Amino acid sequence: MSEMQKMRRSVESYLDRSGRAGEEIETLLVVDASIGRNAVAQAKAWKGEIGVSGLVVTKLDGTARAGFVVSVVKELDIPVKLVGVGEGVDDLRDFEPVSFVEGLVGE
Repeated sequence: MSEMQKMRRSVESYLDRSGRAGEEIETLLVVDASIGRNAVAQAKAWKGEIGVSGLVVTKLDGTARAGFVVSVVKELDIPVKLVGVGEGVDDLRDFEPVSFVEGLVGE
């Protein structure tokens, strides 16, 4: 975590030097859908250490349902921004809550 904190300070310093002090920094935590409830603990730790503004959930193209997303959003107030449904960057999609919930409950 200390390396991530250093990276965040470096970005903040760069923004200060470039006249963009105080500009919001988008910090996305990327989690694998298959890790389950452990993702909540990871998100909590990352949010506490460096701040997390959003979540990217990968590997939603397989059997993982990523039910932990509900807990992360509710308990930690971290929105899901993107989901990965394949191997490449072109396989990132905007998160669609209604479709996600329908997939969880099997509709």
